[in-house]
Amino acid sequence: MTSLTDRYLAATLRSVPVARREEIASELRASIEDMVEGRTTGGQDGTAAEREVLTELGDPARLAARYSDRRLQLIGPTYYLAWERLLKLLLSFVPATAGVIVGLLAATDGENAGGAVGEGITTALTVALQIAFWVTLVFAVLERARTPLHLPDWSVDQLPEGPGDRQITLTDTAASIGFLAIFIAYLPMQHFRSFVPADGDGNLPILDPALWSFWLPFLIAVLVATVGLEIAKYRAGRWTWPLVAANAVLDLAFAVPVVWLMSADRLLNPDLVARFEWLGEGENLNTVATVVVAGTALIVLWDVAESVVKALRDRR
Repeated sequence: MTSLTDRYLAATLRSVPVARREEIASELRASIEDMVEGRTTGGQDGTAAEREVLTELGDPARLAARYSDRRLQLIGPTYYLAWERLLKLLLSFVPATAGVIVGLLAATDGENAGGAVGEGITTALTVALQIAFWVTLVFAVLERARTPLHLPDWSVDQLPEGPGDRQITLTDTAASIGFLAIFIAYLPMQHFRSFVPADGDGNLPILDPALWSFWLPFLIAVLVATVGLEIAKYRAGRWTWPLVAANAVLDLAFAVPVVWLMSADRLLNPDLVARFEWLGEGENLNTVATVVVAGTALIVLWDVAESVVKALRDRR
């Protein structure tokens, strides 16, 4: 049997009791081999026979439930697996992202950092409960109303990659998208609520407000495109050369304007520079600009080099 059968077994065994995994693995592998052999004896190609056998066995999660004598039913059996997978996907990153954004907003609006952390955690828990309730309610209504969702039939192409085959995990993708969401949210937020108080009421934007005429919307668009790249990377499961090229283009599209604006003293808000006297002393502002430029260049070089190395490693 090929890695396709191994992947099917792995996907099935992850949901059965540990004490029975060895027994079920032996029984299921033997059944698959017998079914494939029966087809190849009749002259069918081995690879095609294996795919047909696994397709007939069906979704590994459903087969695992039968082995475990476990009912796939909370709202009803028809859409249970679709409900479970959507719920897991949403809970993997939406509550954490919402909690971090709310906590960050609360931190900029007051002096109680501990309260901001608590508000972020409370928001994350509330969002998780809301997602669980509404997703379950929607699927319960669909189940009771017998509404057809026209979901595609399960096929072996949906089998998860083996542990050594997938470079990019859901956790990595969710963390990257969460960080990008925070960054995207902070760019407009810092214009209204930054960490720098102005003389009197209000605060000073960190970035030059004049950049809203073009450069800040452009940088936000690049970051949104990077979110799309993260999703494409997860769907591919590994670095491919088109993804490496797209990653390099987006890195440069963000880094080049930042480096140029910082070098030309156009990135930081002039009022912010005037607010801190030490920035105007000697070469301090040039030193800050050098650190920002060097740091941006190093991050881009590291990210591009890492993607190239992973793409090369995957070809071996």
